[in-house]
Amino acid sequence: MILRTALLATAALALAAMPVSAQDLPDLGGRTIHAVTENAYYPLNFAGPDGNGIGLEYDVINEAARRLNATVEWDLTAWDVMIESVRTGQFDIGADGITITAEREEQIDFTEPFITVEQYFLVRADEERITGPESFAEKTDLLFGAQAGTSSFYTAIYDVLDGDEANPRVKTFDSFGAAVQAVKAGDVDAVIADQAASAGYIGADPGAFKQAGAAIKSDPFGFILTPGSDLVEPFNAALAQMKADGWLDERINYWFFEYAAE
Repeated sequence: MILRTALLATAALALAAMPVSAQDLPDLGGRTIHAVTENAYYPLNFAGPDGNGIGLEYDVINEAARRLNATVEWDLTAWDVMIESVRTGQFDIGADGITITAEREEQIDFTEPFITVEQYFLVRADEERITGPESFAEKTDLLFGAQAGTSSFYTAIYDVLDGDEANPRVKTFDSFGAAVQAVKAGDVDAVIADQAASAGYIGADPGAFKQAGAAIKSDPFGFILTPGSDLVEPFNAALAQMKADGWLDERINYWFFEYAAE
């Protein structure tokens, strides 16, 4: 319940400063919006039981498009080329739990954040050495697993270790799921994951994992758009409306707390 309250509160704070001109959203005239994601970030985007993509980010972008009189065509791509594919206009909008950072804002446009999540250590269930960033940093035999270029990777480098992106204590993997499996196998000792992803892996594999220590940091997630995109303001207006009428809070609650219990 504490996590649920915190998530809803952070979502509210993220959008509190946005204008809420709910009655008159832009009309995109039936325009088709080309969206891209990875289907590898539970519960934001992942393959459902029938193989089709589902999750909070699918719901939010589809709902924003509906309110703006637009339709969405979804594609999949790997994380390591996602920002570039949106930057060059191959896709209009991208979603993959993307943290809004000053460095990324130099390359790409962002919407306002639609949620802010806290990041934690996810470790093996019998792990007792890791209680927080300091305990991890000082034990030089401990290793991180991370997908290169992700928030998890940069948090490990800049918020736990020494800021050297070539630090050999961070082992990179092609996907976040592969890094988690490396933790289970004992090849690395921890990954950094938000509370929803942690809960998903802990629930899916009882007795294998646990969350260790307090939150390391909080990350605001936004959608990326092609630089100069005329979709930024319409999407921000739609997000503000979805927050004001409670739709966004209801979807966050569903995907972070109710879906896994079904």
